[in-house]
Amino acid sequence: MAEPGPGADEQAAREQELTDRVVASFEGADDERLKTVLQALTRHLHAFLREVRITEEEWNQGIEFLTAAGHITDDRRQEFILLSDVLGASMQTIAINNQAYANATEATVFGPFFVDDAPRITNGGDIAGGAPGQPCWVEGTVTDTAGKPVPGARIEVWEADEDGFYDVQYGDDRIAGRAHLFSEDDGGYRFWGTTPTPYPIPHDGPVGALLAASGRSPMRAAHLHFMVTAPGLRTLVTHIFVRGDELLAADSVFGVKESLVMDFEELPAGTPTPDGRAVEGTWARTRFDVVLAPGD
Repeated sequence: MAEPGPGADEQAAREQELTDRVVASFEGADDERLKTVLQALTRHLHAFLREVRITEEEWNQGIEFLTAAGHITDDRRQEFILLSDVLGASMQTIAINNQAYANATEATVFGPFFVDDAPRITNGGDIAGGAPGQPCWVEGTVTDTAGKPVPGARIEVWEADEDGFYDVQYGDDRIAGRAHLFSEDDGGYRFWGTTPTPYPIPHDGPVGALLAASGRSPMRAAHLHFMVTAPGLRTLVTHIFVRGDELLAADSVFGVKESLVMDFEELPAGTPTPDGRAVEGTWARTRFDVVLAPGD
């Protein structure tokens, strides 16, 4: 590395003076939390710019990148969530806000494909809604960290089909691969879905270009989304993953946690199902017991 020039100290002082002035400009904020966040953001942003010695051309490229992310975002596609995910910012935020508590189930990324008002199914119902894929029986319980069953917990579930697409990615009005149900008096729940398969995050936009430029894959490990809510308990947003999936160590959004990797047992064609449902061909089953932490 080249030695600093004779004006290095003066240059550093000028840069620091600017940072200090911007930080001080937020001192008048009435909201203390807003002031804290903006001042910290300014300090870290300026430190980044100074560390990498950003060029004006590079800064303009960054602005163009964010502009492109805004243009491609709509009510079905959230490019900024994808950007947050692939930078690990989503998982870091989740880690900060879901502190470890006893044996509570770990949280992971929300993802961009959740939809409010998914249809309700009864226990034992089918979330697939015609989505293609191997039928998969999912069952488990919802309890608190003391092992007490949690009846009436709302369980939102959603997943991609075997082709790697969520219903909202098809551009029509289909509702498939998603539903909600409620745990029973003993905390139990059960439903039919499809066996999760790996798929790429949307990579036809600026985030995909970023991954390609940095030599990273857009692939996500196979998973099934859950969001579980119950009064007085911490809301859980998580996935379960398929043991043996080669992508577990290379998930593009850093969402895999070992405690969320489950065994998905494949059953031969003709094997009786837990509820007597007739299934053509093979089917799979897994168990996921949810443990909710106390609410804040």
